[in-house]
Amino acid sequence: MRAVQISRFGGPEVLDLVDLAEPAPRAEYTLVNVTRAGINYGDTHQTENSYLTPTTLPVVPGGEVAGTTADGRRVVALPATGGYAQVVSVPDRFVFDVPASVSDGQALALLVQGVTAWHLLRTSTHLAAGETVVVHAAAGGVGSLAVQLARSMGAGRVIATASSAQKRDLAVALGADVAVDPAEDGLRDRLIEANDGRPVDIVLEMIGGPVFLESLRALAPFGRLATFGNASRQQTAPVDATRLMASSRTVAGFWLGHCYREPTMISGPLAELVELTAVGKLRPVVGGEYPMSEAATAHRDLLGRRTVGKLMLDPSR
Repeated sequence: MRAVQISRFGGPEVLDLVDLAEPAPRAEYTLVNVTRAGINYGDTHQTENSYLTPTTLPVVPGGEVAGTTADGRRVVALPATGGYAQVVSVPDRFVFDVPASVSDGQALALLVQGVTAWHLLRTSTHLAAGETVVVHAAAGGVGSLAVQLARSMGAGRVIATASSAQKRDLAVALGADVAVDPAEDGLRDRLIEANDGRPVDIVLEMIGGPVFLESLRALAPFGRLATFGNASRQQTAPVDATRLMASSRTVAGFWLGHCYREPTMISGPLAELVELTAVGKLRPVVGGEYPMSEAATAHRDLLGRRTVGKLMLDPSR
């Protein structure tokens, strides 16, 4: 089978197209014939071995796929690795059926980014009706869904940030009340201005570095910031516990990997998101689709902030 493999650490150039043996059947695992492989920002960390868990080489990256099973089921699935391939073996408990009314791209957008957005709002920040939510990178996979979910979950105001005017327009079209530039200089003041001069209640933050600190400073008393990435690759200064106490602010971290310990933390939100999509109440943004042979190009585009929504690889090309 054709697959993309990492045999050395580095940038997108380490993603090599190779021929490998198909995985063998085994008990309590399902073989999925991959029709689309999802690309996650975490994959770009895996190539350089800067992810939350260390990578052992060689490895076929990819933790999310859409495809079919030998018995004809149409599914999305969460392999630990191996998704950038034509066939992947996945634990049975992480294989989920997809209705005909939801496309591969939509289902992949919901599987990781959608479930992440759901937990950021429900589990990490406990969004209450009427609160103001800031969504950074609002045109991306998580952000584009978080904007819509925040609105549907009762947010009083949704403030988006995105790196270009086109992306900010998309965020507003998805339901944000306003979209602002995420440049770190003066970001706190721009977020407060976008909330009619009031500090904000919730920030979903995945950029890191100064953006994290400016966002934290924009929080109201009892405000919550959930961090779920470090796209900037910048070191974030330590958070002063005394300042947290003095401001009654909360900082939470979120990594979807911890939900794998309890599969219902994935299957429950996913079922809700699929239903919302099937009836037209949620619009997953499906972005670029690349031949598997151009996985490196896909990573370069993602790192260069040239993409929106969910990115996928087509293993047939």
